[in-house]
Amino acid sequence: MSNWDGIDEFISVATAGSFTRGARALGVSTTHVSRSIMALEQRVQAQLFHRTTRIVRLTDTGRVFFERCERIAKDRDEAIALIGERSEPQGELRVTCSTAMGERFVAPIIRRFAMQHPKLAVSIELSNRVIDLVGEGFDVAVRTGTVNDPRLIATRVASRTLYTCAAPSYLASAGRPASVGALAGHECIAGSAGTWHFKVDGQEMIHRPKGRFRCNSGHAVMEACISGLGICQLPDFYILPYLKHGMVELLLEDVQPDDEPIWAVYPQRRHLLPKVRQVVDCLLHELGPAMNTPRREAAVRPDRYVP
Repeated sequence: MSNWDGIDEFISVATAGSFTRGARALGVSTTHVSRSIMALEQRVQAQLFHRTTRIVRLTDTGRVFFERCERIAKDRDEAIALIGERSEPQGELRVTCSTAMGERFVAPIIRRFAMQHPKLAVSIELSNRVIDLVGEGFDVAVRTGTVNDPRLIATRVASRTLYTCAAPSYLASAGRPASVGALAGHECIAGSAGTWHFKVDGQEMIHRPKGRFRCNSGHAVMEACISGLGICQLPDFYILPYLKHGMVELLLEDVQPDDEPIWAVYPQRRHLLPKVRQVVDCLLHELGPAMNTPRREAAVRPDRYVP
């Protein structure tokens, strides 16, 4: 008897929530699955499921056992994929990204990638929370800023420009700031970033925005800016469509910061998997052009815009 006997059946039933559906997923009979799990329970000397005529659910012991078995089974399957001849991405690909960038750019790219690889199942979690890729079992994250976790590998796949702007109505009433220091005398609309970035005489400079309005949604910050509530600093894809139509004006262009890198980040132990290698390559080739499209459609100032 192998130590693996019953493990795949157990994982399948726990995932499906049913002996019948678990057996169907494995392509075996319900009787085979039932006997395999009973033998497994006898071997580990613990009950893994609560069984009634209507539901099947994990016991507390079964839940802990399932978490470990699922992780081990994934590692086993990935190890086989690594040394096999197969180069086709397969299995589950778990990707995470910030909500705004994910909805607009990353999710469409990953969707097309999934359509090209029918053996791949994709799960995308869009969240502004910094997810622990290793601890929570993710394959790839798309992130901005710096990556300091030694467990992770980061590949730069794109970049974005941070612009500072305000609506003409606000500038008419409050004036135009002539320097980063002058922002202290203005209403600043704060987003999810606690600091704004500039580059003065070749040196990085930060400003901590203060004002009456703060929101962790870039779209909401942009709407507040357009309404004349104050000054904001946001990535290009928020600002350029409104700049194109003269609804906002750029500020402090002479101290604009360097473009911010965008990284595909993945755990070191996963970087050789075909699904990870190929989706990172896909992001490298598609994300930059997708994010730069608005920049080709809008000039830096509205009076330079050529329709």
